[in-house]
Amino acid sequence: MPAYFDFNATTPLNSAAREAWLQASEKHWHNPSSLYREAGMTSQALEAARERLGDLLGVEPERVVFTSGATESNNTLFAGLAKCLPPDACVAISAIEHPCVREAARAWLGRDRVIDIPVDTQGLIQPTTLEEVLEKHQPALVSIIAANNESGVLQPWQELLILCRDHGARFHTDAAQWIGKMETADLGTCDYITGSAHKFGGSKGVGFLILANEEESFPLLHGGPQESLRRAGTENYPGVEAMVTALESLTPRLAELAVTQSALRDAFIANMQPSFPDLRVISVGAPRLWNTVLMVMPQHENLKWLTRLSRLGFAISTGSACSAGKEGSSVVVQALGASWEELRRVVRVSGGWDTTADDWTALASAFVEAGQSLDAGGRPGI
Repeated sequence: MPAYFDFNATTPLNSAAREAWLQASEKHWHNPSSLYREAGMTSQALEAARERLGDLLGVEPERVVFTSGATESNNTLFAGLAKCLPPDACVAISAIEHPCVREAARAWLGRDRVIDIPVDTQGLIQPTTLEEVLEKHQPALVSIIAANNESGVLQPWQELLILCRDHGARFHTDAAQWIGKMETADLGTCDYITGSAHKFGGSKGVGFLILANEEESFPLLHGGPQESLRRAGTENYPGVEAMVTALESLTPRLAELAVTQSALRDAFIANMQPSFPDLRVISVGAPRLWNTVLMVMPQHENLKWLTRLSRLGFAISTGSACSAGKEGSSVVVQALGASWEELRRVVRVSGGWDTTADDWTALASAFVEAGQSLDAGGRPGI
């Protein structure tokens, strides 16, 4: 899929995950909660997948709750906190959270109980900034996205987690973009982790919530006793199996990808700059995902860039596919204090695990061709 550069929005089904899904659907399609032999075998396979995911994330399998994706997981977490926390308790979230964290927190707890943690000029949360928030507001929970879906910025979450521990606050990370691109073994030190399979080659409609301990439970969905009374509804075992298999297939490649794909990403930026000397790459000085480039184009609206590149066979985005802000806006660039005019020129490109040097070079050439068309005032495709 050489023309696809929107992997942060969703990914094609990993070949190993596809095979795992087919086999699970053919052999273990039964309801894991039923009492006959085949259902019991499906239940055993589901629990084995739970253990494998726990091993990959460094958590006890009893902390794993399977869900329909990160949006449900984040809503479950904040809905549960709304029930469990004292009415005057607050939570703190980074200013660059994904909408399914930001809007879930505000909806379940109320805007006045959600404190934004500012980021610096590179989109990073500095420990001193978080410490100020912890001391001033004493939040019960801090939620910081591990890898930003728009800019790709990697937060120093391990250091920030320690600060939260010192101040008695629990720590949650939306790891939807981190998982499948960065090493995951240390994630288990977080109290809460949420993720979504389709961000790393699994099937859509499946994800997980990692709880703080084995006893904790605050279900969002009520009904049957599935997931140890933590999430009602028949478990999607084929989807779970595909998700875990996808992550297992990617994990051995992650260290190499961080080196090779980062070089291709940086070469793309270098190829763009001669043709677009006023190009602004967001957070270029910060640690970032190896696949992601968030840019403010020198001129022309981002939707026009998207349209022309689409006609040329390249899929990019204007930022988060789940953005709840103004059309074409970027939560990250807003947090950095950009003007509305700049927000309208933001585009994001995000490659995949097998994106090649030729693919990145072709994308840069397509930007040049699209720019020439826009400068000339031509119709899309001309």
